[in-house]
Amino acid sequence: MQSTVLILTATAAGTAGAAGIPVKILGLDDMSCSAWKASSGDADDRALNIAWVRGVLTGHNYVSRRQQVSTMSSGTVEKHITRYCNENPRGDFSDAAFRLSDKFSGRNEEITK
Repeated sequence: MQSTVLILTATAAGTAGAAGIPVKILGLDDMSCSAWKASSGDADDRALNIAWVRGVLTGHNYVSRRQQVSTMSSGTVEKHITRYCNENPRGDFSDAAFRLSDKFSGRNEEITK
């Protein structure tokens, strides 16, 4: 199951900016920032959400080996996703994961082919 999620997130991360093609998110049932906020009270849900984001970052590294995201703690991931969701309460934390990939890979822009 975990390897399937990793492969799927690698594919999503690699095609995020490709020619305006929308990313097909193969993630959790509810990827909204409101679901992210709600998970703060449930350690298991929060851990699952953080693991999904870390899978996206690993997928990014698999696809874009020359601009990899450095190793970061789950606490750092949580802090950045929480900040994104506070600033974009109607957004999705999947978008926050992609922005985290953009920022910490040194690109500061979406992946393009």
